[in-house]
Order: sequence, then C-alpha cells, then structure tokens
Amino acid sequence: MAPLFNWLKKRAGGVLLHPTALPSEQGIGTFGKSAYRFVDFLAECRLGLWQVCPLGPTGFGDSPYQCFSSFAGNPYLIDFESLAEAGLITAEDLAPLRALPRERVDYGALWVAFFPVLRKVYENVKKNPQLLKKFGDFEAFRSKNHDWLKGYALYSALKNHFKGKPWFEWEPVARKFTAAVNYEWPVSVRADVEMFETAQFLFFSQWKALRKYAFEHGVQIIGDTPIFVALDSADVWQNPEIFQLDKNGAPTAVAGVPPDYFSADGQLWGNPLYDWNALAKTRYGWWLRRLHANFELYDIVRLDHFRGFYDYWRIPADAPTAKTGHWALGPGLDFFKTIQKTLGDVQLIAEDLGDMNDGVRKLLADTGLPGMAVLQFAFGGDASNLYLPHNINANTIVYPGTHDNNTCVGWYNATGDHTRDHFRRYFWSDGNAPHWTLINAAFKAHAKIAVVAMQDILGLGEDARFNEPGTAQKNWQWRLSDAQFDEAFRNHAGTIRDLAELSGRAR
Repeated sequence: MAPLFNWLKKRAGGVLLHPTALPSEQGIGTFGKSAYRFVDFLAECRLGLWQVCPLGPTGFGDSPYQCFSSFAGNPYLIDFESLAEAGLITAEDLAPLRALPRERVDYGALWVAFFPVLRKVYENVKKNPQLLKKFGDFEAFRSKNHDWLKGYALYSALKNHFKGKPWFEWEPVARKFTAAVNYEWPVSVRADVEMFETAQFLFFSQWKALRKYAFEHGVQIIGDTPIFVALDSADVWQNPEIFQLDKNGAPTAVAGVPPDYFSADGQLWGNPLYDWNALAKTRYGWWLRRLHANFELYDIVRLDHFRGFYDYWRIPADAPTAKTGHWALGPGLDFFKTIQKTLGDVQLIAEDLGDMNDGVRKLLADTGLPGMAVLQFAFGGDASNLYLPHNINANTIVYPGTHDNNTCVGWYNATGDHTRDHFRRYFWSDGNAPHWTLINAAFKAHAKIAVVAMQDILGLGEDARFNEPGTAQKNWQWRLSDAQFDEAFRNHAGTIRDLAELSGRAR
C-alpha cells in the first residue's frame, strides 16, 4: 500500500529553542520582543523552521510534557510588557516579575509573582472591557473554543478554590465535570473562570501575532504533542470516559516503559492510559479535536512516543515499578487513516526513538511519517548504527541532540573514551568543537530536515542542558542570556547561513 502521508519534500533546517528560554524581564521567556528577535535570527541564518516544546500550562515538575490541558496555552508566556503598552496594566505592576532572576527560571518564585499580576490584568479588563478589543474579539474566541475552554477555565478556577489539590481530591460535587459545570459556585470561582479565559485569549492572540511575523519571514513552527496527558488535568477531569479509570476516577493502569539497559526497573511515568476501544467508537473524536487545535498553533506537529500508537507498556496502577507491566495494542493504522481522512495530508513527525519492534516499524512505514535520528546516539558501536550519518534516510528529521539530550559539548565531555574515539575517527576530527562537527554532519546528512539546539550553536556545556529524563531537579530552567543572543547574531548567524546554503537547506 502507498504511505498515508507524504508531505516531506524539500530540504530545510531549523533551530530548537523553547520560548521559556528566551530573554525577558518576567522571570521566564515570553512572546515578547525576544521572540520576534529570534525569528529575525532564523531569517538571518536563512533557516525556515523553529521547533518548540509543548506550549501548554505546565503542572507537576514544570514540565511542558505534563500539562494541565492539551488545548490551553501556558499563561507564563504572555508578554506583559505589551499589555502595559496597551494600558491593561501599569509598568509599576510588573516590578515583582522584574525582580525575578534572569539567568534561569525559578518556577516557585515565578508562581508567587505571576498570578497577582495576571489578576490585576483581569480586574482592569473587567473595569474597562474595551481594553481587550486591542487584542481581538474575546467573545468570538470563547465561542470558537467553547468545547475545551469552559472545562479548562473551570478546572483552573476550582484548582485555586481547593488550594491546588488535584481534581480527584476535590469535594465530591467537583470531581465530575458534568456536575461541577452546573453547580452554583461562589463569586470568587466564577471570577477566576473569567480570569483564566481572559489569559487564554491573550495567549492565543499574542501567539497568533508572533506566528504571523514568523510566516512573513519564511519561518514555520514545529510543535510537539505528548502522547499521554497528566492525570491531574482538565483533559482527564472533563473526559474520563476515554481513559482507563475506575468508577472513582482512579487509573486502573498507567503508562511507562519496561526495564532496559538503562533502567533495571523500567520507567514508571504514571500517566493514565487511553481507552482506545472507547475512542474508536467516537472515531477518535477527542484526539482529532486535539490535533486540529495543535495545527492552529503550529505548522508541523511532532507526535511524542510514536510507538505507543502501535503498542504501549501497561503497568498496574498499584505497581511499585514498571517491571510488572505488559505490552497492550494501541489503535494502529486505523488511527492514522482517520487523521488523514479528517484532517488531510497534515505535517506530522513520528518520534520513533528508543526500542522499536517490527510492528512499530511497519506502522511507521505504512503511515509514511518521517522519523527522527539523534547523532549523539550514533557512536560507540559499529557501522550499522542507524543514527550514523551514512545510515540516515531522507524521510527523517536529524538532530545533533534534542531537548532531552545533553548539549553536544556536554555529551562529548561526559561520554566514554571508546565513544569519543569512534566519534573522532568517524569524522576525522581532533575532538575540538564537537558541537560544530555534529551541526555540520546534521546539515550535510541526507535527511530532509535538520534541527539544531540553540545551546549547541553557542557551544554551551552541560550547565545549559534543558532536560534530563528521569530526574526531577533543574529541568526546564535554562535561559538564553542577552549577551549570548548578541553573540549568536554576531558570531554564528553567518556560519549557520553558509552551512544552510552549502547543504541545500537555505529557505
């Protein structure tokens, strides 16, 4: 059979940088001036792709892969500076945010400082609704996004009301969305619902403006869709029927991966699993709505943990480790046929890293989706390693490293002598500037798309690592400094532009 999807035609290049890592005076990167400047950097490099991590509201561990909603945007990314310029807030109101550290994101301090400022924005809008019209039609936004916005805003308001507890620890009347949505909540809850709706309107308005600027400069956005959602999320609270839950809303089984070379106990992620039979009866309605929403945010969408659509590791909810799980079949090709029939030849990427079996490989081939290759995984073995540049096929997105990897310099310094020796012999390299060796290899590879992390363009070490899977500390905190941003323009844009032109990736 012919592959379902066949969208990857031209060679292209891009940079991976999550917006939270941009410079700003709000304690975290935003959709403000630095985001527009980053688009300018990509244009200066003649690169046409900007890859980001999920943009949803972060929950436990501040991870963009554990969000309170699969549809909502992260309010931390709202640029308050532009709101001050539009009169929704005063410059003085932003003082607590400007006092936050700039070198890294301190999520605890940010949480304390951010929401009082957001509340002032809402109170000012409540007094003068005309202020909001500068950002578009609020009522039209509410109407268009009603199916998820109402649930997310009520979930967020009730989470405030119940002092941050997860929804399954709320009072009985609140634990079921169908009951909670019709309950007469106090004025404070209803006000919070409006505040969270207003925040979503501002998020999407600012992101839409930034995407328009990117489009005008020849830049497309690669977004990211985690396969699983957080248990404590508006998704599970509002749609319990599509998850493997018991009558009390507790998971009967959870997600993870089995024991392997790296972990004797496997990885116990704890996410609730989908009831794929229930989803199939609706022709995957919730998933199609989710992907449709994603394609309103991004031009290209990466499907995280692609193998889970073929089979997933099902772990009993009470298991202490992932050892006792078993493989259960996912929706397979039927799911992707439904996507293609409903959404068309959309631009999807399959995150196919890790342990694959023949069934997963066949599903990938049948869908025709491009997979991924990470060059840091290529060394230390023999010439058959699939991630070595000579083995990477065209229908692939190649990375020196991703957001889950060490930086290239950090990786080279930390890896073993055997791996470093293989790296040096493969590239005829002396091992100096390993980041440029890997960037050059990615751009020259046969893969149609090459994406490099901003930290690697700057040659930063392990301190600039964005995330280390399996650890709970210091993740998602790295930020680009203004000095590094200037250095990128001054010293590296020309080099990247030359590489893009020489390798046929210039937009």
